[in-house]
Amino acid sequence: MSEASATNDVLIIGAGHNGLVAACYLAKAGLEVTILESADHVGGAAISAEVFPGVGARLSKYSYLVSLLPESVRTDLGMELTTVKRSVSSFTPDPASPEHSLSIPQDDEPELRKRIAKFTGDTHDAQQWIDFYTRTQRVAEIVFPTLTQPLISRENMRALIDNDQDWHDFFERPLGEVIEKSITNDTLRGIILTDALIGNFADALGEDKRANICFLYHVIGNGTGDWDVPVGGMGQVTGQLEEIARGLGVHIELSTPATSIDLHDNSVTVETENANYNANYLLVNAAPAVCARLLGQEIPEIALADGGAQIKVNMLLHRLPKLRGGESLEAFNGTFHINEGYEQLQQAFAVASAGEMPDPLPAEIYCHSLTDPSILSPELQAQGVHTLTLFALHTPHELFARTANPYTREDAKRAVLATLNSVLAEPIEECLYRDPAGNICLEVNTTVDIENSLGIATGNIFHTPLDWPWAKDSTQVGTWGVETGHPRLMFCGSGAARGGGVSGIPGHNAARAVLSNADTR
Repeated sequence: MSEASATNDVLIIGAGHNGLVAACYLAKAGLEVTILESADHVGGAAISAEVFPGVGARLSKYSYLVSLLPESVRTDLGMELTTVKRSVSSFTPDPASPEHSLSIPQDDEPELRKRIAKFTGDTHDAQQWIDFYTRTQRVAEIVFPTLTQPLISRENMRALIDNDQDWHDFFERPLGEVIEKSITNDTLRGIILTDALIGNFADALGEDKRANICFLYHVIGNGTGDWDVPVGGMGQVTGQLEEIARGLGVHIELSTPATSIDLHDNSVTVETENANYNANYLLVNAAPAVCARLLGQEIPEIALADGGAQIKVNMLLHRLPKLRGGESLEAFNGTFHINEGYEQLQQAFAVASAGEMPDPLPAEIYCHSLTDPSILSPELQAQGVHTLTLFALHTPHELFARTANPYTREDAKRAVLATLNSVLAEPIEECLYRDPAGNICLEVNTTVDIENSLGIATGNIFHTPLDWPWAKDSTQVGTWGVETGHPRLMFCGSGAARGGGVSGIPGHNAARAVLSNADTR
Protein backbone atom coordinates (compact mmCIF):
# COMPACT_ATOMS: atom_id res chain seq x y z
CA MET A 1 0.00 0.00 0.00
CA SER A 2 1.42 3.39 -0.99
CA GLU A 3 1.84 6.02 1.67
CA ALA A 4 -0.82 8.75 1.52
CA SER A 5 0.22 12.39 1.24
CA ALA A 6 -1.38 15.39 2.85
CA THR A 7 -4.35 16.79 0.98
CA ASN A 8 -3.57 19.57 -1.48
CA ASP A 9 -5.98 22.16 -2.78
CA VAL A 10 -4.91 21.33 -6.33
CA LEU A 11 -2.80 18.61 -7.91
CA ILE A 12 -1.40 19.04 -11.42
CA ILE A 13 -0.12 16.19 -13.57
CA GLY A 14 2.64 17.47 -15.83
CA ALA A 15 5.13 20.33 -15.37
CA GLY A 16 4.97 21.58 -18.93
CA HIS A 17 4.47 25.29 -19.44
CA ASN A 18 0.66 25.10 -19.10
CA GLY A 19 0.87 23.18 -15.83
CA LEU A 20 3.33 25.75 -14.50
CA VAL A 21 1.11 28.66 -15.57
CA ALA A 22 -1.89 27.10 -13.82
CA ALA A 23 0.16 26.44 -10.69
CA CYS A 24 1.40 30.04 -10.55
CA TYR A 25 -2.09 31.51 -10.81
CA LEU A 26 -3.47 29.14 -8.19
CA ALA A 27 -0.59 29.68 -5.78
CA LYS A 28 -0.90 33.45 -6.16
CA ALA A 29 -4.52 33.01 -5.03
CA GLY A 30 -3.28 31.28 -1.87
CA LEU A 31 -3.95 27.65 -2.78
CA GLU A 32 -1.70 24.71 -1.91
CA VAL A 33 -0.49 23.26 -5.22
CA THR A 34 1.61 20.21 -6.07
CA ILE A 35 2.80 19.27 -9.56
CA LEU A 36 3.68 15.66 -10.37
CA GLU A 37 6.13 15.37 -13.26
CA SER A 38 7.29 12.06 -14.72
CA ALA A 39 10.54 13.47 -16.16
CA ASP A 40 13.53 14.62 -14.15
CA HIS A 41 13.01 18.20 -15.35
CA VAL A 42 10.19 20.64 -15.99
CA GLY A 43 9.13 21.99 -19.37
CA GLY A 44 7.52 19.16 -21.33
CA ALA A 45 7.86 20.05 -25.03
CA ALA A 46 8.95 23.64 -24.21
CA ILE A 47 12.53 22.95 -23.19
CA SER A 48 16.08 23.83 -24.12
CA ALA A 49 18.51 20.94 -24.18
CA GLU A 50 22.07 20.06 -25.05
CA VAL A 51 20.87 17.88 -27.89
CA PHE A 52 24.40 16.96 -28.97
CA PRO A 53 26.48 15.68 -26.02
CA GLY A 54 29.68 17.58 -25.37
CA VAL A 55 28.67 20.48 -27.61
CA GLY A 56 27.84 23.77 -25.92
CA ALA A 57 24.57 24.50 -27.67
CA ARG A 58 21.23 24.55 -25.85
CA LEU A 59 18.58 24.12 -28.52
CA SER A 60 14.83 24.49 -28.28
CA LYS A 61 14.38 20.76 -28.79
CA TYR A 62 10.71 20.64 -29.80
CA SER A 63 8.86 23.98 -29.71
CA TYR A 64 10.91 26.98 -30.73
CA LEU A 65 8.93 30.22 -31.23
CA VAL A 66 6.51 32.27 -29.14
CA SER A 67 3.35 33.88 -30.49
CA LEU A 68 0.30 32.80 -28.49
CA LEU A 69 1.58 33.45 -24.95
CA PRO A 70 -0.57 36.44 -23.92
CA GLU A 71 1.12 39.57 -22.67
CA SER A 72 -1.47 39.56 -19.90
CA VAL A 73 -0.19 36.20 -18.60
CA ARG A 74 3.39 37.43 -18.63
CA THR A 75 2.34 40.54 -16.69
CA ASP A 76 0.12 38.68 -14.22
CA LEU A 77 2.89 36.27 -13.31
CA GLY A 78 5.75 38.76 -13.36
CA MET A 79 7.61 37.07 -16.20
CA GLU A 80 10.59 39.01 -17.51
CA LEU A 81 10.78 37.12 -20.76
CA THR A 82 12.71 38.75 -23.59
CA THR A 83 11.54 37.93 -27.08
CA VAL A 84 13.00 39.40 -30.24
CA LYS A 85 11.73 39.69 -33.77
CA ARG A 86 13.63 38.08 -36.57
CA SER A 87 14.95 40.65 -39.04
CA VAL A 88 13.26 38.87 -41.93
CA SER A 89 9.77 37.38 -41.97
CA SER A 90 10.47 34.73 -44.58
CA PHE A 91 12.72 33.70 -47.45
CA THR A 92 11.43 31.48 -50.24
CA PRO A 93 13.28 30.13 -53.27
CA ASP A 94 11.01 29.79 -56.28
CA PRO A 95 10.08 26.07 -56.39
CA ALA A 96 10.44 26.12 -60.19
CA SER A 97 13.78 27.94 -60.13
CA PRO A 98 15.59 28.03 -56.75
CA GLU A 99 18.05 30.61 -58.07
CA HIS A 100 15.14 33.06 -57.96
CA SER A 101 13.90 33.88 -54.45
CA LEU A 102 11.59 36.13 -52.46
CA SER A 103 12.52 37.69 -49.12
CA ILE A 104 9.64 39.15 -47.08
CA PRO A 105 10.85 41.91 -44.71
CA GLN A 106 9.50 42.61 -41.24
CA ASP A 107 7.27 45.69 -40.89
CA ASP A 108 8.46 47.53 -44.02
CA GLU A 109 5.61 47.92 -46.50
CA PRO A 110 7.52 49.91 -49.17
CA GLU A 111 10.28 47.29 -49.23
CA LEU A 112 7.68 44.51 -49.24
CA ARG A 113 6.01 46.00 -52.32
CA LYS A 114 9.31 46.34 -54.11
CA ARG A 115 10.43 42.78 -53.41
CA ILE A 116 7.16 41.10 -54.33
CA ALA A 117 6.96 43.12 -57.55
CA LYS A 118 10.51 42.09 -58.45
CA PHE A 119 9.80 38.43 -57.69
CA THR A 120 6.45 38.12 -59.50
CA GLY A 121 6.82 40.84 -62.10
CA ASP A 122 3.48 42.35 -61.07
CA THR A 123 2.88 45.21 -58.63
CA HIS A 124 -0.67 43.96 -58.06
CA ASP A 125 0.60 40.86 -56.20
CA ALA A 126 1.98 42.97 -53.34
CA GLN A 127 -1.35 44.72 -52.90
CA GLN A 128 -3.12 41.35 -52.81
CA TRP A 129 -0.74 40.22 -50.07
CA ILE A 130 -1.20 43.36 -48.02
CA ASP A 131 -4.98 43.24 -48.37
CA PHE A 132 -5.07 39.59 -47.27
CA TYR A 133 -3.05 40.17 -44.11
CA THR A 134 -4.91 43.35 -43.29
CA ARG A 135 -7.98 41.14 -43.07
CA THR A 136 -6.30 38.49 -40.89
CA GLN A 137 -5.02 41.14 -38.48
CA ARG A 138 -8.53 42.55 -38.15
CA VAL A 139 -9.73 39.07 -37.19
CA ALA A 140 -6.77 38.55 -34.84
CA GLU A 141 -7.43 41.72 -32.88
CA ILE A 142 -10.98 40.51 -32.21
CA VAL A 143 -10.45 36.80 -31.59
CA PHE A 144 -7.28 36.72 -29.49
CA PRO A 145 -8.67 38.49 -26.40
CA THR A 146 -11.49 35.94 -26.21
CA LEU A 147 -9.03 33.08 -25.63
CA THR A 148 -8.55 34.01 -21.98
CA GLN A 149 -12.25 34.54 -21.33
CA PRO A 150 -15.11 32.04 -20.87
CA LEU A 151 -16.21 30.42 -24.10
CA ILE A 152 -18.76 32.27 -26.19
CA SER A 153 -21.09 30.82 -28.80
CA ARG A 154 -20.34 30.67 -32.51
CA GLU A 155 -23.07 33.23 -33.09
CA ASN A 156 -21.50 35.63 -30.60
CA MET A 157 -18.09 35.21 -32.22
CA ARG A 158 -19.61 36.05 -35.57
CA ALA A 159 -21.19 39.13 -34.08
CA LEU A 160 -17.80 40.20 -32.72
CA ILE A 161 -16.17 39.73 -36.12
CA ASP A 162 -18.92 41.96 -37.53
CA ASN A 163 -17.78 41.53 -41.13
CA ASP A 164 -19.73 39.14 -43.33
CA GLN A 165 -16.94 38.72 -45.89
CA ASP A 166 -14.26 37.97 -43.29
CA TRP A 167 -16.55 35.52 -41.51
CA HIS A 168 -17.50 33.75 -44.72
CA ASP A 169 -13.94 33.54 -46.04
CA PHE A 170 -12.03 32.53 -42.91
CA PHE A 171 -14.65 30.53 -41.01
CA GLU A 172 -17.15 29.07 -43.46
CA ARG A 173 -15.35 28.19 -46.69
CA PRO A 174 -12.17 26.09 -47.13
CA LEU A 175 -9.04 28.17 -46.62
CA GLY A 176 -7.64 27.11 -49.98
CA GLU A 177 -10.57 28.72 -51.76
CA VAL A 178 -9.91 32.00 -49.97
CA ILE A 179 -6.19 31.86 -50.77
CA GLU A 180 -6.89 31.10 -54.43
CA LYS A 181 -9.41 33.93 -54.62
CA SER A 182 -7.19 36.45 -52.85
CA ILE A 183 -3.69 35.66 -54.16
CA THR A 184 -2.55 35.00 -57.73
CA ASN A 185 1.05 33.85 -57.39
CA ASP A 186 1.65 30.18 -56.46
CA THR A 187 4.67 30.91 -54.24
CA LEU A 188 2.82 33.59 -52.29
CA ARG A 189 -0.12 31.22 -51.91
CA GLY A 190 2.20 28.55 -50.54
CA ILE A 191 3.78 30.87 -47.97
CA ILE A 192 0.31 31.63 -46.62
CA LEU A 193 -0.80 28.00 -46.63
CA THR A 194 2.14 26.81 -44.52
CA ASP A 195 0.61 28.49 -41.48
CA ALA A 196 -2.34 26.12 -41.85
CA LEU A 197 -0.13 23.03 -41.89
CA ILE A 198 2.35 23.24 -39.01
CA GLY A 199 1.67 20.03 -37.11
CA ASN A 200 -1.56 19.64 -39.06
CA PHE A 201 -2.25 17.15 -41.87
CA ALA A 202 -4.90 18.93 -43.89
CA ASP A 203 -6.20 19.55 -47.38
CA ALA A 204 -6.31 23.27 -48.16
CA LEU A 205 -9.62 22.67 -49.94
CA GLY A 206 -11.03 20.31 -47.30
CA GLU A 207 -14.59 20.91 -46.22
CA ASP A 208 -13.55 19.86 -42.70
CA LYS A 209 -11.90 23.33 -42.34
CA ARG A 210 -8.96 21.82 -40.47
CA ALA A 211 -6.63 24.07 -42.45
CA ASN A 212 -8.73 27.10 -41.49
CA ILE A 213 -8.57 26.30 -37.77
CA CYS A 214 -4.80 25.79 -37.69
CA PHE A 215 -4.29 28.92 -39.78
CA LEU A 216 -6.41 30.95 -37.38
CA TYR A 217 -4.24 30.02 -34.38
CA HIS A 218 -1.11 30.85 -36.35
CA VAL A 219 -2.16 34.40 -37.22
CA ILE A 220 -3.93 35.65 -34.08
CA GLY A 221 -1.15 35.63 -31.46
CA ASN A 222 -1.45 38.73 -29.25
CA GLY A 223 -3.55 40.33 -31.97
CA THR A 224 -0.60 40.58 -34.36
CA GLY A 225 0.34 37.01 -35.28
CA ASP A 226 4.04 37.76 -34.72
CA TRP A 227 6.21 34.71 -34.03
CA ASP A 228 9.20 35.77 -31.96
CA VAL A 229 12.34 34.12 -30.66
CA PRO A 230 12.65 33.72 -26.85
CA VAL A 231 16.13 34.89 -25.91
CA GLY A 232 18.00 32.01 -24.32
CA GLY A 233 15.77 29.44 -26.00
CA MET A 234 12.42 27.95 -25.09
CA GLY A 235 13.82 26.74 -21.79
CA GLN A 236 13.82 30.35 -20.64
CA VAL A 237 10.00 30.31 -20.77
CA THR A 238 9.58 27.24 -18.59
CA GLY A 239 12.63 28.02 -16.49
CA GLN A 240 11.14 31.35 -15.47
CA LEU A 241 7.76 29.78 -14.79
CA GLU A 242 9.40 27.13 -12.59
CA GLU A 243 11.25 29.81 -10.60
CA ILE A 244 8.05 31.83 -10.14
CA ALA A 245 6.06 28.74 -9.14
CA ARG A 246 8.61 27.58 -6.56
CA GLY A 247 8.82 31.12 -5.21
CA LEU A 248 5.05 31.02 -4.66
CA GLY A 249 5.35 27.78 -2.70
CA VAL A 250 4.35 25.31 -5.42
CA HIS A 251 5.67 21.80 -4.74
CA ILE A 252 7.15 20.21 -7.88
CA GLU A 253 7.78 16.49 -7.59
CA LEU A 254 10.11 15.42 -10.42
CA SER A 255 10.61 11.82 -11.56
CA THR A 256 7.16 11.08 -10.13
CA PRO A 257 4.93 9.62 -12.84
CA ALA A 258 1.26 9.16 -12.03
CA THR A 259 0.10 5.55 -12.28
CA SER A 260 -3.64 5.99 -11.73
CA ILE A 261 -6.37 8.53 -10.96
CA ASP A 262 -9.28 7.85 -8.61
CA LEU A 263 -12.19 10.29 -8.68
CA HIS A 264 -14.41 10.88 -5.64
CA ASP A 265 -17.43 13.12 -5.18
CA ASN A 266 -15.49 15.92 -3.50
CA SER A 267 -11.85 15.05 -4.07
CA VAL A 268 -9.34 13.28 -6.28
CA THR A 269 -6.55 10.79 -5.57
CA VAL A 270 -3.51 10.33 -7.79
CA GLU A 271 -1.39 7.27 -7.19
CA THR A 272 2.32 7.09 -7.98
CA GLU A 273 4.81 4.31 -7.34
CA ASN A 274 5.73 5.67 -3.92
CA ALA A 275 2.76 7.67 -2.65
CA ASN A 276 -0.88 8.61 -3.04
CA TYR A 277 -1.60 12.32 -3.47
CA ASN A 278 -4.99 13.70 -2.50
CA ALA A 279 -6.50 16.99 -3.60
CA ASN A 280 -9.73 18.88 -3.96
CA TYR A 281 -9.03 19.38 -7.68
CA LEU A 282 -6.86 17.71 -10.30
CA LEU A 283 -5.61 19.46 -13.44
CA VAL A 284 -4.18 17.24 -16.17
CA ASN A 285 -1.46 18.81 -18.28
CA ALA A 286 -1.15 15.70 -20.42
CA ALA A 287 -2.86 14.43 -23.52
CA PRO A 288 -6.47 13.20 -23.09
CA ALA A 289 -5.30 9.72 -24.09
CA VAL A 290 -2.96 9.70 -21.08
CA CYS A 291 -5.74 10.89 -18.78
CA ALA A 292 -8.05 8.13 -20.01
CA ARG A 293 -5.38 5.52 -19.36
CA LEU A 294 -4.79 6.78 -15.83
CA LEU A 295 -8.54 6.62 -15.18
CA GLY A 296 -8.63 3.04 -16.43
CA GLN A 297 -10.98 4.08 -19.24
CA GLU A 298 -11.02 3.25 -22.91
CA ILE A 299 -9.16 5.94 -24.81
CA PRO A 300 -11.74 8.09 -26.62
CA GLU A 301 -11.52 8.09 -30.40
CA ILE A 302 -11.04 11.87 -30.48
CA ALA A 303 -7.85 11.47 -28.44
CA LEU A 304 -6.27 9.37 -31.20
CA ALA A 305 -7.79 11.08 -34.24
CA ASP A 306 -5.72 13.19 -36.59
CA GLY A 307 -2.27 12.21 -35.36
CA GLY A 308 0.89 14.26 -35.58
CA ALA A 309 2.10 15.30 -39.00
CA GLN A 310 5.60 16.68 -38.67
CA ILE A 311 9.26 15.77 -38.66
CA LYS A 312 11.38 17.99 -36.40
CA VAL A 313 15.11 18.11 -37.13
CA ASN A 314 17.80 19.86 -35.06
CA MET A 315 21.21 20.60 -36.58
CA LEU A 316 24.43 22.42 -35.81
CA LEU A 317 26.49 23.85 -38.68
CA HIS A 318 30.13 24.90 -38.67
CA ARG A 319 29.04 27.49 -41.25
CA LEU A 320 25.88 28.45 -43.08
CA PRO A 321 25.53 26.80 -46.50
CA LYS A 322 25.70 28.57 -49.84
CA LEU A 323 22.45 29.01 -51.75
CA ARG A 324 21.65 28.32 -55.38
CA GLY A 325 20.96 32.02 -55.83
CA GLY A 326 24.19 33.09 -54.13
CA GLU A 327 25.14 33.71 -50.53
CA SER A 328 22.54 35.51 -48.46
CA LEU A 329 22.74 35.84 -44.70
CA GLU A 330 19.27 37.38 -44.84
CA ALA A 331 17.84 34.09 -46.09
CA PHE A 332 18.46 32.39 -42.74
CA ASN A 333 17.18 35.21 -40.54
CA GLY A 334 13.51 34.30 -40.94
CA THR A 335 11.43 31.31 -41.98
CA PHE A 336 13.15 29.71 -44.96
CA HIS A 337 10.50 27.90 -47.04
CA ILE A 338 11.60 24.86 -49.04
CA ASN A 339 9.42 23.22 -51.68
CA GLU A 340 6.33 24.85 -50.18
CA GLY A 341 4.62 26.27 -53.24
CA TYR A 342 0.84 26.02 -53.04
CA GLU A 343 0.57 23.29 -55.66
CA GLN A 344 3.53 21.45 -54.14
CA LEU A 345 1.82 21.43 -50.75
CA GLN A 346 -1.42 20.12 -52.21
CA GLN A 347 0.43 17.43 -54.14
CA ALA A 348 2.38 16.44 -51.03
CA PHE A 349 -0.88 16.07 -49.13
CA ALA A 350 -2.24 13.77 -51.85
CA VAL A 351 0.92 11.65 -51.87
CA ALA A 352 1.02 11.33 -48.08
CA SER A 353 -2.70 10.50 -48.02
CA ALA A 354 -1.90 7.59 -50.33
CA GLY A 355 0.66 6.31 -47.80
CA GLU A 356 3.88 7.57 -49.38
CA MET A 357 6.53 10.04 -48.26
CA PRO A 358 6.22 13.25 -50.31
CA ASP A 359 9.07 13.90 -52.74
CA PRO A 360 10.12 16.65 -52.58
CA LEU A 361 9.32 17.00 -48.91
CA PRO A 362 7.81 20.40 -47.98
CA ALA A 363 9.88 21.91 -45.19
CA GLU A 364 10.99 25.12 -43.55
CA ILE A 365 14.15 25.97 -41.68
CA TYR A 366 15.11 28.50 -39.01
CA CYS A 367 18.54 29.69 -37.87
CA HIS A 368 17.81 30.88 -34.33
CA SER A 369 21.44 31.59 -33.50
CA LEU A 370 21.44 34.54 -35.92
CA THR A 371 18.68 36.15 -33.83
CA ASP A 372 19.79 34.82 -30.44
CA PRO A 373 23.47 33.79 -30.29
CA SER A 374 23.18 33.27 -26.52
CA ILE A 375 22.03 29.69 -27.12
CA LEU A 376 25.60 28.92 -28.23
CA SER A 377 28.64 28.83 -25.96
CA PRO A 378 31.23 31.60 -26.50
CA GLU A 379 33.52 28.98 -28.04
CA LEU A 380 30.94 27.98 -30.63
CA GLN A 381 30.12 31.60 -31.37
CA ALA A 382 33.82 32.32 -31.96
CA GLN A 383 33.97 29.39 -34.38
CA GLY A 384 31.06 30.77 -36.43
CA VAL A 385 28.81 27.82 -35.55
CA HIS A 386 25.06 28.16 -36.13
CA THR A 387 21.93 26.19 -35.32
CA LEU A 388 19.50 25.04 -37.96
CA THR A 389 16.01 23.78 -37.18
CA LEU A 390 13.93 22.05 -39.85
CA PHE A 391 10.21 21.36 -39.66
CA ALA A 392 8.83 19.06 -42.37
CA LEU A 393 5.15 19.13 -43.33
CA HIS A 394 2.73 16.45 -44.55
CA THR A 395 4.50 13.59 -42.77
CA PRO A 396 1.56 12.02 -40.91
CA HIS A 397 1.99 9.57 -38.06
CA GLU A 398 0.54 6.76 -40.17
CA LEU A 399 3.64 6.78 -42.39
CA PHE A 400 5.85 5.83 -39.43
CA ALA A 401 3.47 3.86 -37.21
CA ARG A 402 1.70 1.53 -39.64
CA THR A 403 2.24 -2.16 -39.07
CA ALA A 404 3.28 -2.98 -42.65
CA ASN A 405 6.36 -1.32 -44.17
CA PRO A 406 6.55 1.78 -41.99
CA TYR A 407 8.96 4.53 -42.88
CA THR A 408 11.93 4.79 -40.52
CA ARG A 409 13.89 7.63 -39.00
CA GLU A 410 16.58 6.98 -41.62
CA ASP A 411 13.97 7.34 -44.38
CA ALA A 412 12.95 10.64 -42.85
CA LYS A 413 16.58 11.75 -42.67
CA ARG A 414 17.15 11.00 -46.35
CA ALA A 415 13.99 12.88 -47.36
CA VAL A 416 14.98 15.87 -45.21
CA LEU A 417 18.52 16.04 -46.61
CA ALA A 418 17.25 15.70 -50.19
CA THR A 419 14.72 18.53 -49.92
CA LEU A 420 17.20 20.79 -48.12
CA ASN A 421 19.92 20.16 -50.70
CA SER A 422 17.51 20.96 -53.54
CA VAL A 423 17.79 24.69 -52.71
CA LEU A 424 21.46 24.76 -51.74
CA ALA A 425 24.56 25.23 -53.89
CA GLU A 426 26.38 22.62 -51.83
CA PRO A 427 25.34 19.56 -49.82
CA ILE A 428 24.27 20.45 -46.29
CA GLU A 429 26.33 17.46 -45.15
CA GLU A 430 29.48 19.50 -45.86
CA CYS A 431 28.34 22.14 -43.37
CA LEU A 432 27.26 19.93 -40.47
CA TYR A 433 29.23 20.34 -37.25
CA ARG A 434 30.73 17.29 -35.56
CA ASP A 435 30.73 16.55 -31.84
CA PRO A 436 33.91 15.56 -29.92
CA ALA A 437 33.34 11.93 -30.91
CA GLY A 438 33.20 12.82 -34.59
CA ASN A 439 29.45 12.34 -34.99
CA ILE A 440 27.54 14.79 -37.15
CA CYS A 441 25.21 17.07 -35.19
CA LEU A 442 21.88 16.16 -36.73
CA GLU A 443 18.87 14.89 -34.76
CA VAL A 444 15.68 13.66 -36.46
CA ASN A 445 12.42 13.40 -34.52
CA THR A 446 9.45 11.72 -36.21
CA THR A 447 5.97 11.55 -34.68
CA VAL A 448 6.92 8.15 -33.22
CA ASP A 449 9.93 9.72 -31.49
CA ILE A 450 7.73 12.50 -30.10
CA GLU A 451 5.19 9.94 -28.91
CA ASN A 452 7.87 7.89 -27.17
CA SER A 453 9.80 10.76 -25.61
CA LEU A 454 6.91 13.00 -24.53
CA GLY A 455 4.13 10.46 -24.05
CA ILE A 456 1.87 12.23 -26.56
CA ALA A 457 -0.31 9.74 -28.41
CA THR A 458 0.39 9.71 -32.18
CA GLY A 459 3.01 12.42 -31.70
CA ASN A 460 0.34 15.11 -32.06
CA ILE A 461 1.84 18.33 -30.70
CA PHE A 462 -1.72 19.65 -30.23
CA HIS A 463 -2.71 16.51 -28.21
CA THR A 464 -6.10 16.36 -29.99
CA PRO A 465 -7.43 17.89 -33.21
CA LEU A 466 -7.53 21.68 -33.01
CA ASP A 467 -11.02 23.13 -32.84
CA TRP A 468 -12.61 26.53 -33.26
CA PRO A 469 -12.16 28.93 -30.31
CA TRP A 470 -15.82 29.00 -29.34
CA ALA A 471 -18.25 26.72 -27.52
CA LYS A 472 -19.20 23.49 -29.26
CA ASP A 473 -22.78 23.72 -27.99
CA SER A 474 -24.98 25.72 -25.64
CA THR A 475 -23.90 23.70 -22.59
CA GLN A 476 -20.28 24.81 -23.07
CA VAL A 477 -21.08 28.52 -23.34
CA GLY A 478 -19.73 30.34 -20.30
CA THR A 479 -17.33 27.54 -19.34
CA TRP A 480 -13.56 27.75 -19.61
CA GLY A 481 -13.19 24.87 -22.05
CA VAL A 482 -11.18 22.79 -19.57
CA GLU A 483 -14.01 20.80 -18.02
CA THR A 484 -14.20 17.00 -18.32
CA GLY A 485 -17.63 16.10 -16.98
CA HIS A 486 -16.32 15.47 -13.47
CA PRO A 487 -16.32 18.68 -11.41
CA ARG A 488 -13.00 17.87 -9.72
CA LEU A 489 -11.05 16.96 -12.88
CA MET A 490 -10.00 19.42 -15.59
CA PHE A 491 -7.54 19.63 -18.46
CA CYS A 492 -4.95 22.37 -18.38
CA GLY A 493 -2.86 21.43 -21.43
CA SER A 494 -3.11 21.41 -25.20
CA GLY A 495 -6.04 18.98 -25.09
CA ALA A 496 -8.27 21.67 -23.61
CA ALA A 497 -10.37 23.95 -25.76
CA ARG A 498 -8.17 26.67 -27.24
CA GLY A 499 -5.10 24.59 -26.49
CA GLY A 500 -2.08 23.97 -28.70
CA GLY A 501 1.18 25.83 -29.05
CA VAL A 502 3.22 27.52 -26.34
CA SER A 503 0.47 29.75 -25.04
CA GLY A 504 -0.21 29.18 -21.36
CA ILE A 505 -3.85 29.80 -22.24
CA PRO A 506 -5.20 26.39 -21.09
CA GLY A 507 -3.21 26.76 -17.86
CA HIS A 508 -4.65 30.21 -17.26
CA ASN A 509 -8.17 29.03 -18.05
CA ALA A 510 -7.96 25.95 -15.84
CA ALA A 511 -6.83 28.09 -12.93
CA ARG A 512 -9.70 30.48 -13.53
CA ALA A 513 -12.14 27.56 -13.61
CA VAL A 514 -10.90 26.30 -10.25
CA LEU A 515 -10.94 29.75 -8.68
CA SER A 516 -14.45 30.42 -9.94
CA ASN A 517 -15.74 27.57 -7.80
CA ALA A 518 -16.79 28.54 -4.27
CA ASP A 519 -15.31 25.44 -2.60
CA THR A 520 -11.71 25.67 -3.75
CA ARG A 521 -10.49 24.47 -0.36
